[in-house]
Amino acid sequence: MSSTKPSPVSGFPELLPAERFVEQQVLDTLRGVFELHGFAPIETRAVEPMAQLLRKGEIDKEVYILRRLHAEAGESDETAPDTLGLHFDLTVPFARYVLENSGKLDFPFRRYQIQKVWRGERPQEGRYREFTQADIDVVAKDTLAFHYDVEVARVMAEALSALPLPALRLQINNRKLIEGFYTGLGAEDIPAVMRTIDKIDKVPPAMVHTMLVDEAGLKPGQADACLALADIRASDVSFVARVRALGVQHELLDQGLDELATVIAGCSALNSDRFTVEADLRIARGLDYYTGTVFETRMDGFESLGSICSGGRYDSLADDGRTTYPGVGISLGVTRLLTPLFARKKLTASRSVPSVVLVALADEDARENCTLIAQQLRSRGIATEVAPAPQKYGRQIRFAERRGIPYVWFPGGPSDGGSRNESDGAGGADAVKDIRSGDQQEADAASWMPPVADLRPQIVSEPSA
Repeated sequence: MSSTKPSPVSGFPELLPAERFVEQQVLDTLRGVFELHGFAPIETRAVEPMAQLLRKGEIDKEVYILRRLHAEAGESDETAPDTLGLHFDLTVPFARYVLENSGKLDFPFRRYQIQKVWRGERPQEGRYREFTQADIDVVAKDTLAFHYDVEVARVMAEALSALPLPALRLQINNRKLIEGFYTGLGAEDIPAVMRTIDKIDKVPPAMVHTMLVDEAGLKPGQADACLALADIRASDVSFVARVRALGVQHELLDQGLDELATVIAGCSALNSDRFTVEADLRIARGLDYYTGTVFETRMDGFESLGSICSGGRYDSLADDGRTTYPGVGISLGVTRLLTPLFARKKLTASRSVPSVVLVALADEDARENCTLIAQQLRSRGIATEVAPAPQKYGRQIRFAERRGIPYVWFPGGPSDGGSRNESDGAGGADAVKDIRSGDQQEADAASWMPPVADLRPQIVSEPSA
């Protein structure tokens, strides 16, 4: 084996134990909220045929193709229908899953899915080649009631509000609203207008105006109106009057305004100092399968990440030629959310091991008894480990401190409050010491319990380093 220290592979983040504890608790919180609202868990395979993956758009450069598998099969054409690639999101696999299992599912079908995905793009903060997503969707047969648009927004907002995160803004728009507005203006290439407006956070407004005229074919006055629409934001339904004041009329615009007003009104109770729901008429989402409500979410202080939680309504993503399965969903980029917070020391765990108790070891002859004590504690859900070697108790306490283990258990009780060395004999009742406070008490492994907060590592929010 080579003695050279390995180099990290860019775009494939690996977490330290304390960070992994945070991620696991975040995922547990998400699962808990999703299931409280009746969403059922599924998991789809890691690979999909390229023909299925590319239904979403021209993203073939982002897909990891399983070259070795195809080489062994004697295939070389990456565009062949049965060529397999790793899925780059969870929505396209879910659409396929619905079509394959439609006869076994009850509709409307409410699902959540938490899985790894892979995307072959240039790594940077917030963009990774392997990452975890958490999705919720509601899918129906033929028609899906609009109240589900409100529900998925509320469910994800509730889940995010339960996490110890910086303040978040859930930004909502409606594709019918913006498409109806552009149509009412007389725009001929609506997708080009939409793509250009989508750049408004990255390009100065004057440059966006120029692009709308030169590349999207708008007249200067039409471009002015598009920028005026994109500038509208509101945390209540006051945006409706502001859009009307622009003087554009179209039936699709009316429908989009009504739908967006319904979602904003339905989510207004969620607004707090840590979570804001707002209508933001810049939001379009770049994927062409969205047909109505669209969501994006930004985290205060981390705006450079872009949206960390996105989605929307899609009326025809899944279709078997006989039945159409419309749906609405929202996807949280768990890795995109957490990794920058770890890098800036904003989140960590209270300890890097699950252990609540370290059973001190006086000598090797005592190991069997210490193991029995540990097992008694474990049988009641208290994570416990036995000291790795019989050292002076002061060293064993320092070992526990380094790992964040809050309690040290002394079989027979230390004769001098914790400084006994391995040559001392046991005597008296067992004792347990909270090494954070120094408090020590007699204890019985069959009945002692720590505070509930100590049973698992806790998420700790830290100030910027």
